[in-house]
Order: sequence, then structure tokens, then C-alpha cells
Amino acid sequence: MTSRSSTEPHRASTPLELFFDLTFVVAVAQAGSRLVHSLAEGHPGHGITGYLLVFFAIWWAWVNFTWFASAYDCDDPLYRVATLVQITGVLVLAAGVPRAFENSDYTVAIVGYLIMRLALTFQWLRAAHDETDPAARRTALRYAAGVVLVQIGWVVLLLLPDAAWNWGFPPLAIAEMAVPAIAERGRSTSWHPHHIAERYGLFTIIMLGESVSAATVAIQTALDDQAALDELLPIAAGGLLIVFAAYWIYFAAPIHEYLQSSRQAFLWGYGHYVIFGSAAAIGAGLEVAVEQAVGEAHISDVAAAASVTVPAGLFLVTTWALHARHHKRGAAQQILLPSAAVLVLACTFLGEAAVPAAGAVAALTVAAGVVLSARQGEGAGDVDPRPEPVPEAD
Repeated sequence: MTSRSSTEPHRASTPLELFFDLTFVVAVAQAGSRLVHSLAEGHPGHGITGYLLVFFAIWWAWVNFTWFASAYDCDDPLYRVATLVQITGVLVLAAGVPRAFENSDYTVAIVGYLIMRLALTFQWLRAAHDETDPAARRTALRYAAGVVLVQIGWVVLLLLPDAAWNWGFPPLAIAEMAVPAIAERGRSTSWHPHHIAERYGLFTIIMLGESVSAATVAIQTALDDQAALDELLPIAAGGLLIVFAAYWIYFAAPIHEYLQSSRQAFLWGYGHYVIFGSAAAIGAGLEVAVEQAVGEAHISDVAAAASVTVPAGLFLVTTWALHARHHKRGAAQQILLPSAAVLVLACTFLGEAAVPAAGAVAALTVAAGVVLSARQGEGAGDVDPRPEPVPEAD
């Protein structure tokens, strides 16, 4: 297990990585279903807080595996076994999501998280043992030490009273995210830009898949409940338009050309917490909107609409800020996605028409991007594939 080249040609995701990603569907679905229940019952504070906490564990475990694999994936039996142990941790974490939401009992979720993190620590120690470059060995050892120290913090927090989570979670989450920055201060790991871009793109598809599933549920409910057919079909159509537009917008930019330094990559990678979380939350919002339409939710029309429009707006503006703006040319292209985010949020106040209206805004945004690109001589399918010049790698 030694560093792979960051310029390795034809680097693509492996079947094991795809298998790893699919196991996260269970955990995300559990978090999403609990978010739906909390929002529909009129408890947004509890639901959103629980969703953000659980999704952080899901997202961060995936991020660490992905970047390690980009630098050190040797795909031998020992590496595969360690990865399967991490997958087991994901499933344990998923099993603990209901308790975390309903009773603020994070024991099972933390145990699952620890399983994932200890397996990753083993991977870092193995990399340090096999590395021939002393600087790379030190980086791997710093990673292993940092991960272990933070896990001790989680165990201590778990042993404290429940009220300790209010002040204990933020510093530990910050410590988790600080480990890579500290570990790679002397020497960066040899992550692969094309590989990282593909891995993040695939996980984005999985998150959007949760929303496609929710739209499917809306259509099924509409077919089963003829009385609400007129209300549910527009929600399903608007939801699909939002998801399709999200896919189109995210994959319009060849982001691997921007990821030229660890500083750029860290900001881009960390920011995907919002992109991934909002993409999955769109699906939860669609389910809330459906429950409101059939009279099963106990919230206002505006609150039900906001459960869709707020995550959709967050996705648009975050994708622009981290992903798309580096490939935009001219003021018209630069303001397109931020303006679309504002319009989607404004749709919140349209009541029952909010979701189909937001879907129409999203679809028109894609159409406007295609027209602007065509006028500048770009490909008809891309918003603007030409990257702006980027600074040299740090």
C-alpha cells in the first residue's frame, strides 16, 4: 500500500467503491424518513437538528474513505476486508438513526461511526508501514493519530449526560474536519482530481436518487388516492423537474480541472456537506408536501412548500458557489443560479402551487443556461465547460 500517482491515466471508481456508496443509501433513507416525520408533525427544529447531526456522520465517514481510496487504494484482500468492516459500520450507524432522532440516544449511531473510523485508522497505519517516502509516512501517521484522538472525544461525549451534546458536538465536528488540514500540512496525499470528481459526482447521484424515490412515492400515492390526484401529480411533476435540473446543473461543469491544489479541494470537498445534504433533503421535502396534500401533515401550506424549496434553493446556490461559478463567463451566466435560488425560495409563498412552480423555475434555469452557452459558442448540453485559469498547485 503505497501512494498512487495523482496523474494516473484512466483512473475510475472501482466496484468496491460503488458498493461502499450504495450502503449509505440505507443510512440516508433512515435520516430522511425521520426528517419527514418531524417536519410533517410540526417539529422542524428537532427534525432539522437531528438530520444535520446524523448526516454529518454519514458524510464525513464517506469523505474520509473516498479521499483515502483516491491516494492508497491497492484493492488487495486486506484492503477489501477493511473496507467491508467500514461498510458494516455504515449499517450499524443506519440502525441507530431512529433512536438518535426519537430519543436523542446516539449510542448505536456512535458505535457504527467508531467501527468505520477504527477501520480507517487501520488503513492509515498500514499505509504508514508500507510507505517508502518518509514525508508521506508522517502524513499517514498524523492521520491515524488524529482520527483516534477525536474518536476518544466521541466516546467521552457519549458517556456524559445528554445535555452535553449541545456543547460537545460542535468542537468535535470541527476537530474531525481539522484532521486532514493538520495531517497534510507537511505533505499532501496523492489524491487524483479525476477520481475525486467522479466519486463526488456518483454520490451526488445517489443523493438525488433519494429524491427520485420520493417523487415516485408521490405518483404512487396519487394513483391510489383518486381524490387527491389533481394535487399530487403537480407535486410529483415539480419534484422531478427539480431533481432533473439539479442533475443537469451539477454535471455541466468539468470540475476536475479546478481541483488543482489541496486548498481548493478541501473547500470544495467540505462544501459538499451542504450539496449532498440538500439533495437528499429535497426528497424528504417532497414526501412532506405529499402528506400535506392528502391531509396527513399538521403544518401550513407554506411550511410544507418550504420543505422542498429551501433545500432546492440551498442546492442551487451552493452548487454555484463551490462548483459551477469557476466555469462561468460573463455576468449573465454568473447570476443565473443565484437568481434561480432566490426565485425558488420565493415560490414558497405560492401555497399548493409552490412545488410545480419551483420545478418550472428549475427547468427554465437549465434552458437559460443552455441558451447562454449557445450564444457564446459553447456546447449545447453544457452551461459553460471552459474553466477559468486556476492558480498553480500549492
